[in-house]
Amino acid sequence: MRWTVGQTRTLYQDRWVHLQTADVEAPGGHHFDHRMIRSANGAYALIVVDGHVLLLWRHRFIPDTWGWEVPGGRIEPGEQPDFAAAREATEETGWRPAGALEPLAEFFPMAGLVSAHHHVFLGFGAVRVGPPADEFESDRIVWVPLDDIRGLITAGEVSDGTTLLALLALLDRLR
Repeated sequence: MRWTVGQTRTLYQDRWVHLQTADVEAPGGHHFDHRMIRSANGAYALIVVDGHVLLLWRHRFIPDTWGWEVPGGRIEPGEQPDFAAAREATEETGWRPAGALEPLAEFFPMAGLVSAHHHVFLGFGAVRVGPPADEFESDRIVWVPLDDIRGLITAGEVSDGTTLLALLALLDRLR
């Protein structure tokens, strides 16, 4: 059953987010006003070297949490997702993926509200290119042993949805 979207109206818009309201008709004819958040698509790089994965320890002020995250971020207009993932990893960590990144997962993190489409890539090997360009991105940059990942998830140290999905997909792939 497909919903029908009628007229939309902008409530707020800046470089990062476009908040809209839409007249929506659900199957059965019920009409209601629905909010939509349009935002850029994201690209993320899981980089694995010698049984370790590169992660960021960072604070997220909105939920006021600390946790491990995969490097990644916004895909710029005209940029390919794999290139964006490599660029973001390099900017955030100072490590550039060595070689091509391969697709690991794609998903819409909040399909009922947000348009963002996330692309997760996997790479084996990395080259240190210097300090992170975006030092404000994290408190620590760590090569975490793959054997520790399940424990970090169980302990609640991975709460970011994109990172959780990426790490679980990686563990499934490597088993």
